[in-house]
Amino acid sequence: MNYDKLPQYELISTENLEDIASKGYLLRHKKTGARIMLIENEDDNKVFNIVFRTPPANSTGVAHITEHTVLCGSRKFPSKDPFVELVKGSLNTFLNAMTYPDKTMYPVASCNDKDFRNLMDVYLDAVFYPNTYKNELIFRQEGWHLEMENPEDELVLNGVVYNEMKGAFSSPDDVLGRKIMNSLFPDTTYSVESGGDPEKIPDLTYEEFLNFHRKFYHPSNSYIFLYGKMDFEERLNFLDSEYLSHFDKRDVDSEIALQKPFAAEVTAAEPYPVGESDPLEDNTYLSWNRVIGESTDTKLANAFAVLSYVLLETPGAPLKMALLDSGIGKDVYGSYDSSTRQPVFSVIAKNANADEQGQFEKIINEKLSEIVRDGIDPKALEAAVNSMEFRFREADYGGFPKGLFYSIDVFDSWLYDEKDPFRYLRQIDDYAFLREKIGTDFYTELIRRYLLDNAHGSVVVLTPSRGMAAQMEEETRKKLAAQKATLSEKEIQDIIKETKALRAFQETPSTQEELQKIPMLTRKDLGTEVKPFSNIVSGRVVSHDFQTNGIAYITISFDLSPLTQEDFPYLGLLRAALGEVDTEHYSYSDLSNEINRRTGGISTSIGLYPGQERDLSLKGALEVQIATLPEEIPFAFDITKEMLFTSKLDDKKRLKEILQKQKSRVYMRLNSAGHVTALTRAMSYFDEGKYVEDATGGIGYYEKIAYLDEHFETEADRLIADLQGILGKILRADGLLVSYTGDQKHLPQIRSLTDSLFDSCAGADTAEREPAAENVLRPIIGLKLSKKNEGFETPSKVQYDALAGNFAKNGGKFTGAFRVLKVIMSYDYLWTNIRVVGGAYGCGAVFSRTGNAAFFTYRDPHLKESIEIFRKVPEYLRSFTVDERDMTKYVIGTVSDMDTPMTPRVEGTRSMSALLSGLTLDTLKRERNEVLTCTEEDIRDLADRVEDALSDDSLCVIGGEDKVASEKELFDSVRAL
Repeated sequence: MNYDKLPQYELISTENLEDIASKGYLLRHKKTGARIMLIENEDDNKVFNIVFRTPPANSTGVAHITEHTVLCGSRKFPSKDPFVELVKGSLNTFLNAMTYPDKTMYPVASCNDKDFRNLMDVYLDAVFYPNTYKNELIFRQEGWHLEMENPEDELVLNGVVYNEMKGAFSSPDDVLGRKIMNSLFPDTTYSVESGGDPEKIPDLTYEEFLNFHRKFYHPSNSYIFLYGKMDFEERLNFLDSEYLSHFDKRDVDSEIALQKPFAAEVTAAEPYPVGESDPLEDNTYLSWNRVIGESTDTKLANAFAVLSYVLLETPGAPLKMALLDSGIGKDVYGSYDSSTRQPVFSVIAKNANADEQGQFEKIINEKLSEIVRDGIDPKALEAAVNSMEFRFREADYGGFPKGLFYSIDVFDSWLYDEKDPFRYLRQIDDYAFLREKIGTDFYTELIRRYLLDNAHGSVVVLTPSRGMAAQMEEETRKKLAAQKATLSEKEIQDIIKETKALRAFQETPSTQEELQKIPMLTRKDLGTEVKPFSNIVSGRVVSHDFQTNGIAYITISFDLSPLTQEDFPYLGLLRAALGEVDTEHYSYSDLSNEINRRTGGISTSIGLYPGQERDLSLKGALEVQIATLPEEIPFAFDITKEMLFTSKLDDKKRLKEILQKQKSRVYMRLNSAGHVTALTRAMSYFDEGKYVEDATGGIGYYEKIAYLDEHFETEADRLIADLQGILGKILRADGLLVSYTGDQKHLPQIRSLTDSLFDSCAGADTAEREPAAENVLRPIIGLKLSKKNEGFETPSKVQYDALAGNFAKNGGKFTGAFRVLKVIMSYDYLWTNIRVVGGAYGCGAVFSRTGNAAFFTYRDPHLKESIEIFRKVPEYLRSFTVDERDMTKYVIGTVSDMDTPMTPRVEGTRSMSALLSGLTLDTLKRERNEVLTCTEEDIRDLADRVEDALSDDSLCVIGGEDKVASEKELFDSVRAL
């Protein structure tokens, strides 16, 4: 296409983007100056992203609140929540919006042409013509507002963004990241919090909020990205005629200023909240930070990504080990972020002490000087470059469109330099350059220049403060009480009136006329076909014939049925230790380098396969997952055998380090994904699979490793014996199974290598060599479960509530209607009551073929109120009434979730999982038909099953100490997490 022939646009540049099999075009809209990037290729998963440069001047969260509010109705689509209507009623493969420190993104993706056009239209109208100018209540709902229903009530602050950021400000990792940026960039936009500081959010006025949108949300300040296989000329004409041509060019001052380099390193300190029972000793974060050039220099950015891996991330990384060996911190890690104009390299020691700051800095400088003098292990550099290049070429982002990630990556350069916006889509030459530099002084000179001789840096010390969260909440209450005391009777009545007005706005549904303006597909647009499985069974090898672009994906599994209930927490630690300890021929550092130098990665996991329909028994496996090029398949099997059979699990020093790292990382994950943690724990009371998940990676696992860490001196010998014993139980020939996704011509080699691995396992002499693959994994038996109903206290200002149960126990059946119900719950009943009215950041529901039904909230200011909303679901279902258009919308949203495009690796995993759990295509076809034909009556029919599940009353909450303690009657036990 000759885009220079379009009269509305100027073609700036064209580029062959061979690294991503695409052609790139950069255009400028003549009338407004809007920048447009086209990435043309054969990918049906099309992506649109409109981005505005939005540098905030303060920490009121104006950029974040604007992001939320523009998706709450617009000129052409005036319903209150078009975003939710699209989630319910489109075939999108991605739909969201994101606020960054200096930009705001609005990406959508879909494989359906009609749907993609609809999504673009709604998003463009939202950003350019939001209803926020007409209705201040939108700002109040999403940003902040004062609440009071009666004159005698306490004055309360609420709002979706306000509650989201209360959760973010309770996380030490978020607090640290924020303080690092503030310390390094005191004179730029990075010195403030774009998401919003809860203390500052109430300072934002409605007029300031509108002025922010007026200034920055203009085509002259926009960056528009289109990717995939589409009619680009038609899309460009649409962009111009429907939107861009209606604006005139404007000078928008949104430049992201550079921070003037420091003359000397600065030091900053900040407290962070911990629980009343949390220790103050060994609970400080120390971070050493340096500003590294500009993100537009991709060679430098990739070089520092390599250095971050080599110095801090790989097992045995020299800088990490120097700190750990000195006793500073129990977990040391690094970060390198090039998503802002001036990237930041950080060294972080967690579970340290504030008085170790001087020694922390001293060790870093001494070790880096030593590395500059003695050089870097070339194999470690090669491993880093290889793993980065493998991931770039593979472009496997799981369930997310790769075009989405390309649309994010390009802004690391495009936002700051329009001369070469494609540079982050051209990486292969950078990797070749970085390989060529191995063996030279290139990397050590980077360390000297940017780390040792660079004064533009900071040391940030984050210290624990008991009661800080409760104190801040109390200060907020006192502040609001004092504010109320100054109010006149009229002002109090005005707040009550505004509270009622907001509640009425929130509870009044959009009119059918408004809803019908949102474009949507019909049931006829939905395919009836189910994605097929590919399982080619050959004894202990099951292959999956999917096109993988030359990559071999292999999973080596060992049956878990020999394990006892007491073994599972140790299994979680064993999984973490494999690949992290010395083996017969490799130190753990050399092992990691060799794996990453010659493959795309080898990792361990625990696979769980619950049975289907009549047979609900649970199967499980310890799995080694491999991604590699075909020529390295023999090496991958050999190194896996080395790891499984010769790992030195009796190295107490190394085991202690792994324990401490696990304790740190698992705690971080449990808190950051509190809704998943609470859901898993609640379902673990009655579901065997969830019990194992919790015991090997959830709260049960965390409590075990925390105990082992605390009592390591007395428990070490028994721990080693347990780990060795569990591995011995697992590595049996009769429990070996191999899954392979890739070119079938390599299958004979895979079979031969599997036979060799089989012969290395215990019991090979008596085990059947060619069994029925689906029977190799046997049911896990003997697990005793019990309801615990726990409240876990954390130093947080928000809650993660989960209520769960099972409807299969009394014969209730899972049908496709439950899939539709998930959409109805997540984006209608729960969304309205818990997010819109309640102010929680998120909520949702889970229904499974095993009969589980669960409801959850995310960053929720409430606890008991949300649980009551869960309990009323059956009542809501019995009176569920919608018109055919709304019912169709729910069906479309359900199919969208079912038809998420899959990578070849995921397709292979899906096929293997179906084989092991007994899931058939007939079941999937039946469920799909039940979804496509679902009616309101089908939804009403689920009420009894949901009520049956809720009668189990399995409850788990992770939340603020005061809130959990105040509702302790809900729980059988309350304790700190």
